[in-house]
Amino acid sequence: MKRRRPEKGFDCIEFKRRAQAEIYQEIKGLSPEEEIEYFRWRVAAGPFGKFWKALQDRSRAAEALDPSSAGTASHQLTSKS
Repeated sequence: MKRRRPEKGFDCIEFKRRAQAEIYQEIKGLSPEEEIEYFRWRVAAGPFGKFWKALQDRSRAAEALDPSSAGTASHQLTSKS
């Protein structure tokens, strides 16, 4: 028995490529530091913004409880606020 393939209604690869091209246009010419700020802003302003803020708050709370771990508790999710 042959399997029927479903009709393709959404092209994931094309969607990804368009998104990458859009981001490239927005960040070309930025310094590495500016690119980092751009991506932090995009995450904070996007659908994961609340999750991002909760991670930042949790990281700050952990540092407040144990100041000696401030260097080790810091990670890429913390921003320059």
